[in-house]
Amino acid sequence: MKFPGKRKSKHYFPVSLRDPLLQPIINMTESESSRAYIVGIDQTLVDIEAKVDEEFINRYNLSQGHSLVIEDDVAEALYRELTDNNLITHEFAGGTIGNTLHNYSVLADDRSVLLGTMCNNIQIGSYAYRYLCNTSSRTDLNYLQGVDGAIGRCFTLITENGERTFAISPGQMNQLKPESIPEEVIAEASALVLTAYLVRCKPGEPMPLATMKAIEYAKKYDVPVVLTLGTKYVIADDPQWWRDFLKEHVSVVAMNEDEAFELTGHADPLLASDVALEWVDLVLCTAGPAGLYMGGYTEHNFKRQTTHPLLPGAIAEFNRYEFSRAMRRKDCEEPEKVYSHIEPYMGGPEKIMNTNGAGDAALSALLHDITANSYHRINVPNSSKHPRTYLTYSSLAQVCKYANRVSYQVLSQHSPRLTRGLPEKEDSLEEAYWER
Repeated sequence: MKFPGKRKSKHYFPVSLRDPLLQPIINMTESESSRAYIVGIDQTLVDIEAKVDEEFINRYNLSQGHSLVIEDDVAEALYRELTDNNLITHEFAGGTIGNTLHNYSVLADDRSVLLGTMCNNIQIGSYAYRYLCNTSSRTDLNYLQGVDGAIGRCFTLITENGERTFAISPGQMNQLKPESIPEEVIAEASALVLTAYLVRCKPGEPMPLATMKAIEYAKKYDVPVVLTLGTKYVIADDPQWWRDFLKEHVSVVAMNEDEAFELTGHADPLLASDVALEWVDLVLCTAGPAGLYMGGYTEHNFKRQTTHPLLPGAIAEFNRYEFSRAMRRKDCEEPEKVYSHIEPYMGGPEKIMNTNGAGDAALSALLHDITANSYHRINVPNSSKHPRTYLTYSSLAQVCKYANRVSYQVLSQHSPRLTRGLPEKEDSLEEAYWER
């Protein structure tokens, strides 16, 4: 993808600068005023990785190999000991939506807006400072709500035997108030991006109310709501509640095969995606070594047949119309379900460094395509791309390729966040991959 963002536009606009009729399109790529962007809400937290001994684990009453929530004072003491003894090996800005928005801004070289909490007082070198340093400068942090106290911290403590123990300190990350949700920012957005964690907080915490306020604004201005399911355990608590929530509030859902199973009861990602389309307009389902699936709706009379081999599956020849562009169901006169699938890019990395951010990376690619569609529709409304109200700029097959490539990039690095955009030309890839 080459827009939003000031990038070379030859791939989407193969035009001559000398043609005066095409000057509005050329000006569009340089325009600051006709931007499209996404907005997301997150529990702002920092992932802190450290190497410790078993005595350290026991001293803080942690359970080796498991995940426990710890109180703020315990987290502060633990963090102080780690820093005093130089035990910290990595500190990354975290949070599933924070990761997604950062990756989107790196890919698009353009603006995203993050809503959440942030420490009022930030010391140089602290975890909050690390969060800001490790977030793209294109991610707008001006709307964060200040809090007195710590943001969230997730400690990954690795012992000599390689066992990972997790200690989570929520801090003030769930203290986002409804009045801190800017209506005007959501009104102009191409998508509102949320995670399932936001509506599952302790009683009395305002984050769920803030999330529902944002959804209310999104509905008011017809902005698509995108939800990533977070973890299978959250969904398993009450699958029916989530089905109702998706049907009532969500346009796009992103999930992995485990979350899909808890939500739909189907272990097959394709069948799970098919069932999820009863509640939402577009589904992105990552399935580990099996690659990723997409399912959506398009207008029956304008579906486009694939030139790729037809794939077997729980739905026979399910990818027949994967060259179609996705639409929201309400925008179709005669909606028809369409699906696509792609295997892991290059067979997957030789060595997988990190699986935490792969789903977030795939979602950031989908969001870039959705926003590119908004951007193009705003600036070239008479284009042949926009006779109908499409949700994506590209076909499902192309979005799958893009999401797959971005996932690969994150799987092959330690951080869940991209450090740079994708190369203009792939070093290790035959052109046939993109031209299939």
